[in-house]
Amino acid sequence: MYLPYNQRLKYLTIITLTSFFLLLGCSSSRVTKYSTLLQNEPLNNSFHGLVVLDTERDEVIYNTNGDRYFTPASNLKIVTFFTGLVLLPKNIPSLKYHVQNDTLFAEGTGDPSALHPYFEDSTAINFLNSFKNVSLYLKNSAEDKYGPGWAWEDYDTYFSPEKSTFPLYGNVVTISKPDSLNVSPSFFKENVILIEESKQRDEFINHFFISPSEKDTLEVPFITSDLLTKHLLENNLKKNISLIDSFPAGDKKILYGIETDSIYKLMLHKSDNFLAEQLLMAASSMLSDTLSTKTVITHMLENDLADLEHQPRWVDGSGLSRYNLFTPKSFVQILQKIYTKVPGKRLFQLFPSWGALGTITKWENPNTKPYIFAKSGYVGNNYNLSGYLKTKSGKLLIFSFMNNHFTIPTSQIRLEIATVLKDLHENY
Repeated sequence: MYLPYNQRLKYLTIITLTSFFLLLGCSSSRVTKYSTLLQNEPLNNSFHGLVVLDTERDEVIYNTNGDRYFTPASNLKIVTFFTGLVLLPKNIPSLKYHVQNDTLFAEGTGDPSALHPYFEDSTAINFLNSFKNVSLYLKNSAEDKYGPGWAWEDYDTYFSPEKSTFPLYGNVVTISKPDSLNVSPSFFKENVILIEESKQRDEFINHFFISPSEKDTLEVPFITSDLLTKHLLENNLKKNISLIDSFPAGDKKILYGIETDSIYKLMLHKSDNFLAEQLLMAASSMLSDTLSTKTVITHMLENDLADLEHQPRWVDGSGLSRYNLFTPKSFVQILQKIYTKVPGKRLFQLFPSWGALGTITKWENPNTKPYIFAKSGYVGNNYNLSGYLKTKSGKLLIFSFMNNHFTIPTSQIRLEIATVLKDLHENY
């Protein structure tokens, strides 16, 4: 039956509006559902924020407290990762150098990989060894050994190594006692004492303690200094190194080391604070000859992060400091920037899979593909998770679920997060 144009237009309008309100109803129902979930008893009496963005529609589909500031803890490593993507090349700068006659003049860039217990990279070491005379400049840093707001009593813990311009061995001593005592670097072997102690190192001296009954391998930060760096290098290179107070004039070249992706991956999967801090310093080496976390943070906030809806308070690379403050909306915006820069296959290899028990290396159900790729962040009474979620319908969501000031076990918070994300995976 033929209908006049005005009637056809009327029916089309009715159908369109009906469809719109049906969709709106579904969306509204979903929002109500997640709002209800966020009122579950384990989430009472503490502070929570959740923002979820549909990448296909480029639309926020859920937002509660997305504009409120939270202590991000290790979620901050997402921001450090983005900074590396913006400023660092494919291979990390390991040294800046200048050659005069038969002498190599070199300065560190903050590259954390040299002789690191995991990477065991020898790029810089082999390069130094190829010159008869080596002069090292180690005063090219504006950094303190710890970040602002770090807990002073963590000086002997594996997650709190000191920052330095030319770190070696990850700035930790690795100690184990399977049968006999093993110490790396061996330089410190005479400084390790078999004794029952509450701490693993003296606060002000490089004296290390391990229980005679200890079965685990310990990683204990050592106190860094220019002189110690010189001694460690000399012990490795088997030749003398000179320390200099100024770098000679002339063009500096850059020696490049391992691929930055290998450092990003370990930082994100193991939530490695040392790698995060050193990556920010290495990124600053691309802006200035003086290594400075503050310089690179200011640069990013004034340039690549200038369009964040809520400007953060950002003070370190790892999230160890409680001075840091970010909103869930800011993390979603930064994750969206990362998503546009990094192809999916590479991105989901760099970001760890996450389950209710935390970051996982093997998905609990071998018949189910991982669908959450996210970075967690924990510091006492705070637990956050931000990243990417694949739905059964084939959509990709970006989310930030931040939880601060709770007094219940963290495991309960993780279960609540897992409940919400699983629902999104199955029903969105």
